[in-house]
Amino acid sequence: MNKYLEDLVKLSKFDSQISAFEPQIENEKAKLATFIEIAEEIKNSINTTYAEIDDVKSKRTKNNIHLAELKTKLEDIAKKNSQVQTEKELKALQLEEEIAKEQISFANEEIMRLDTISETKEEELKELQEKLTAEENEIKDLQVAVDNAIEDINKNRNVVYQSRSELLEKFDNKILTFYEKIRRWAKDSAVVPVKKQACYGCFMKISDQTFAEVIKSEEIINCPHCGRILYKEEETQEEA
Repeated sequence: MNKYLEDLVKLSKFDSQISAFEPQIENEKAKLATFIEIAEEIKNSINTTYAEIDDVKSKRTKNNIHLAELKTKLEDIAKKNSQVQTEKELKALQLEEEIAKEQISFANEEIMRLDTISETKEEELKELQEKLTAEENEIKDLQVAVDNAIEDINKNRNVVYQSRSELLEKFDNKILTFYEKIRRWAKDSAVVPVKKQACYGCFMKISDQTFAEVIKSEEIINCPHCGRILYKEEETQEEA
């Protein structure tokens, strides 16, 4: 294989490896982001539950105040009963007393209902807090694993960068400029193999003459369809 072509194949593979490192890092970060998002959702649920508990407690306090007022009202009615002079006044007091007792009964039922809601919300809050603690512990463990994975990826990336730099030190500038020009639009497929007489960049079949030149590998050959740099890659028995 032409020395320049051989270097181009190596450089292209290095660039492809380098491009693959960032998605690997983002994938590791995404694992952690998912758990952090779940933890934030739990925190929001906890805040909502706290607000709901406060609202229930506020309603219970109002009912207790109203209940105290009704009890005072019954005491006043009892005092007035001893001072009643006519049957009409007695009936009016009895009706007022009956309404007050009904209101007391309703207030007590409402307090019981609010207490039940409060107990349920407190239980929900406890479960959410336990769930958040478990999630945060899992995040801590995952953070360590993700950090280690990213560290390994960066080590591998540095090795590839170093190999690439060493290759570029002996690279022909004109060939490098030619490669970078193609890579601006072809990205990591600037240099592609030919398999089954087809360019593996645009997947178009090349002519017999071009294919023969690629096989010889004496010169740098571009795909006549897309312009990518072509090289002959050994085919396995399954591909043949």
